[in-house]
Amino acid sequence: MCGRYTLMLAQDELEDRFGARFASDGEQFSPRYNMAPSQDLPVITDETPTTIRELEWGLVPTWADDASGGIINARAETVNEKPSFRDAYRQATVADAESAAMEQDANDRETPAAGRCLVPADGFYEWVETDDGKHPYRVAFEDDRPFALAGLWVRRERPQDETTQTGLDAFGGGAAESDTDGADPGPLETFTIITTEPNDLVVDLHHRMAVILDPADEQQWLSGGDPADLLAPHPAAEMRAYPVSTAVNDPSVDSPSLVEPLSP
Repeated sequence: MCGRYTLMLAQDELEDRFGARFASDGEQFSPRYNMAPSQDLPVITDETPTTIRELEWGLVPTWADDASGGIINARAETVNEKPSFRDAYRQATVADAESAAMEQDANDRETPAAGRCLVPADGFYEWVETDDGKHPYRVAFEDDRPFALAGLWVRRERPQDETTQTGLDAFGGGAAESDTDGADPGPLETFTIITTEPNDLVVDLHHRMAVILDPADEQQWLSGGDPADLLAPHPAAEMRAYPVSTAVNDPSVDSPSLVEPLSP
């Protein structure tokens, strides 16, 4: 599975690498070392492929009655069949990209909608069972170059229990915040990361791994027909896995020290 990941690029480097810009001016992103479920994180959707948007990690299907338990991973083998993912995978409800790009505010875009997305990253964590507990490892390319994970996104109306809560509050991450001014919080936009069989490196850590797209395939993932052939394990060549501190277990910790290899 993929339950945490890193993205250590500065905002301008992130924008240049993916040929997309944040919707708002000014600094919208700083390097992250412990990206976790229920956080709003950068993605590039097929609806607005030249814009970097922040969606909540943990896909909430359009038919779900509440927003608890957002789905953080989708299996590549069944993503075209499962009701939670198939519309997004098939891009069945993606709004016209040109008209969507003109509506920077999600409140003005077609809802519900769903499609594919790129999830920028430069590493991800896996936990290995040992005799003395679980130990985290970071998996990345040897040069820490950024890459895109294959993802799916959904935009839907907020469930009733979400209309008076914001951010992590709805997932038990903080105290509820009343919508005292009556402002419309807008639609709920969430995403999930697709996983596949592990490559020769990750197989020693976990039985699943996130789908890493080759740079040449990123646009095909966003705009192509059936992209099933893109969901194979990325070759292990040029990749490394190394143990890191258990401090990464706490999603509130987000420090450069988290990616430093543990001393033997």
